[in-house]
Amino acid sequence: MAHHSPESSSDSVSSAGSAGSSRTSSDDTKSPPTSLPSTSYHTPSSPRPIAPPPRPLPRTKVSVQTSLASSSSLASASTSSPTPPPLPARKAAPTPVDDHSPRALPSRHQSLFEPDTQSRGEPFTLSQSQERKQFGSHLPPPMRTIALGDKLPPPRRQTSESGTSSESEEEDDDVRMKVDLLPDTSRASRRPPTVDCHTYPEHAIHVPAYTASVATCGTTVAVVSHHHLRIYDLSMAESPIWNLDSKNGDFGIKVKDFKMTSVEFRPATSPENRGAFIWIGTKDGHLIEFDVRSGKVTAFRPVIHAHTVTHMFRYGQSMVTCDDTGKVLVSSPPDGADLDLATVIPRVVRIAEKQEFAVLLAGQLWTSTREPSGGGTVPGTSRGPYVRVYNVFVPGSVGRSLLPTEHLGAVTSGTILPCHPGHVYLGHEGGHVSIWSISDSDGAPQCVEIVKVSVSDILSLAGVNTRLWVGTRKGTIEALDVSSKPWTVTNNWTAHQKLPVLRISVDTWSMEKLDRLVVTSIGRDERLRFWDGLLGIDWIEQELLKREAEFSTFRQMTALIVSWNVDSNKPDALTGTAENIEFLTDVLQSMDRPDFIVFGFQELIDLESRKMAAKTVLLGGKNKSADGSISQKVSTSYKKWFDRLLLAVRVAMPADEPYACIHTENLVGLFSCSFVKASEKQSLKNAALTTVKRGMGGRYGNKGGIISRFIVDDTSVCFINCHLAAGQSHVRQRNADAAAIVEDKSLLPDTAPIDDLVSYVNGGDGSMVLDHELVFINGDMNYRIDQRREAVIAAVKAGDFEHLLVHDQLKKEMKFNRAFRLRNFSEGPLHFAPTYKYDPRTDEYDTSEKSRTPAWCDRVLWRSLHPERVEQVHYKRWEANISDHRPISAGFRFQVKSVRHDQRVRVKAEVKEQWKEVQRRLLSEAKRYYIEQKMI
Repeated sequence: MAHHSPESSSDSVSSAGSAGSSRTSSDDTKSPPTSLPSTSYHTPSSPRPIAPPPRPLPRTKVSVQTSLASSSSLASASTSSPTPPPLPARKAAPTPVDDHSPRALPSRHQSLFEPDTQSRGEPFTLSQSQERKQFGSHLPPPMRTIALGDKLPPPRRQTSESGTSSESEEEDDDVRMKVDLLPDTSRASRRPPTVDCHTYPEHAIHVPAYTASVATCGTTVAVVSHHHLRIYDLSMAESPIWNLDSKNGDFGIKVKDFKMTSVEFRPATSPENRGAFIWIGTKDGHLIEFDVRSGKVTAFRPVIHAHTVTHMFRYGQSMVTCDDTGKVLVSSPPDGADLDLATVIPRVVRIAEKQEFAVLLAGQLWTSTREPSGGGTVPGTSRGPYVRVYNVFVPGSVGRSLLPTEHLGAVTSGTILPCHPGHVYLGHEGGHVSIWSISDSDGAPQCVEIVKVSVSDILSLAGVNTRLWVGTRKGTIEALDVSSKPWTVTNNWTAHQKLPVLRISVDTWSMEKLDRLVVTSIGRDERLRFWDGLLGIDWIEQELLKREAEFSTFRQMTALIVSWNVDSNKPDALTGTAENIEFLTDVLQSMDRPDFIVFGFQELIDLESRKMAAKTVLLGGKNKSADGSISQKVSTSYKKWFDRLLLAVRVAMPADEPYACIHTENLVGLFSCSFVKASEKQSLKNAALTTVKRGMGGRYGNKGGIISRFIVDDTSVCFINCHLAAGQSHVRQRNADAAAIVEDKSLLPDTAPIDDLVSYVNGGDGSMVLDHELVFINGDMNYRIDQRREAVIAAVKAGDFEHLLVHDQLKKEMKFNRAFRLRNFSEGPLHFAPTYKYDPRTDEYDTSEKSRTPAWCDRVLWRSLHPERVEQVHYKRWEANISDHRPISAGFRFQVKSVRHDQRVRVKAEVKEQWKEVQRRLLSEAKRYYIEQKMI
């Protein structure tokens, strides 16, 4: 049987002009018949059709090579049974062999060619007594056959080194690359920036999704929806102070039963009149001015717009209103006077109709709409969508149509940032932000950059102080620092009960009314929320961390972490050499009675055994006894290792210092087992355990992690045992696996008592890995060395590890990839030889036909909120050789804290007083900017 690699697959394809031309994939195979059916073929080169036989034969599938026969051969075929053209002789390439799970040849593919007959193109029948010839150690995969005229099916994807195809993992390199480039969230605070400036909460304010329009000014909130207008004053009551219905004639105007579609507070020159009047737009094109103090309509302009008033903006002392027919009214008062709807004569500006998105930024009206195709694509181009910009305050100016530098989704939102006033930021469906330069006053805005910030749509944007606030479909708001590349998420909190955040806006008048910079958000949960735009609560917490020694006491603890990919060996295989026999005793005695002992093993079972893997998936993690021991129903490999570790700890440690097992867990090949001194067990609380599957798109646990955590005194500690994607070149897959483990926001239970919240960091509640003050991660991370095998082995023999570290993938990702999620982790110096891949029970690196390059696949990293509180005692490898990996261990000394809560309250009160002065300065700077932008 001939087999070829993806690189050589194109050699078997005939010219594009051949009839029935097609292409074989990397694992296609041939199964040609001995002859074609007795049927003549009509091709374009035939002079006339040949009459078909009286009774058509059923379609017979022929090989791809037969279907690729030249059209001239088919044209000259007679009515007799044609003989298929000889198959071209091809050199059989060695079959790729997976690390763990080779694919068996399906039983339906029984027709094979011997190598000598294949070169002549002569078929033969394989008898049951004949043995199939194998290439290497495994049979080549089957190849597909296609009938004449059939479309070529999608090509199969190459099988990865981990034993699963990239198709089953459901993520290609492009998707993984985009995930890698997302803003770094590893240091993001999850503490909601709530603001306490209203006498009454906003919970009673109902905002109907998609049909309502909201305007805020300090404590006053106006909500219009259909026929209803509700005015709230949160300094007076939770319920609305005015509740009017146009059906009942509550507005006191001649027109009744009108629907309201937009609302905004009218500008005023005197501070006492700011926030006193609102403009309301209706579906029929009316404009209404309403006094929120008296509850009366002060002006009414019927049908001033041709159709539904969709947008309304305040700019300086002017108002801009838009309808869906493209009519824009710019209403400006005489100098020094307030705007009066009853007497003002607006100037008309024409824009494109049905603009779904519109926002007034830096004095220009930015608009966009979906194209008829529905995806925001621009007909005839590869970019989109169109963005149209109008300078509505310059009479006679012509709008400009702009295109981003690459194809994007429809525009959903837009904003400007006080710290970057020369740029406009537009949010798009698909999770991108396009950045447009507006610093050149004479030229059109230019798209200068596209940034991917989310895997889903961006629904809302707001530029607040120095942060770009982004509303997501999952109900979270992210505050991004855009001053460096890649962008960094500084805050990420749940705002609207995991439902889409439809709008984020800055209440610029709140600085005058409340001495706060208030940001409002509206969600699909039909609620309005208020937030502190200056993120004062984070400033206070950061200052508290600096003064932590004033209200905390510290003590030192130790931990020993042992990591090993055992290659499906059982503990009774630790025989032969002294290194094998004494391994567990030696590694346990490498530290003097550590407080914590954590074992993290990988490939505890044979990943090639589907029966074993299925058994583990169905029964793993269930029916554990109260003492943490593993159910007998699960594979005996786990039970044997668990019992052996219990015995090793009991034998290696002094009798007067017994240890207790606090955590055991398994996930297909992964196995974690943690011990603590019995004397320290009482100081542990809020323990939790969970797993993360990363194989087959998150459905299978052949890759993934086991996460265990607890709180000791008032310090949260998290241990992770992981096995990341295999393959020399699969760096992005490994990065994505690591990101999924450390950034999942719903892994661990968040039922911590309120006092335990001081144990977590960044405002977290312990439900995700990065909420913990100390995080240790170990395992077979599979990062390789980007060098030729011979050069690596030569450097290892010479002890030149420094040269190899320059080419280590993990070190390069941590140093150069600013989006790498483990970038803020630390690792001790690698003064030992690569631990992968050995011939088992030898000291020789892989001598199989794959001849893998040696690599430091097995690693131990750590992350601490206070790096100075963690010290690595040792980082070494061991010489137990029953596996193709060498085991490693790492010892640590770290400090844990005990908080004196009464003293913490006193220090926090002092820090809050300091914040008041900082807040006054920031508000002054923000107010100056908003005045320059005519937003106040």
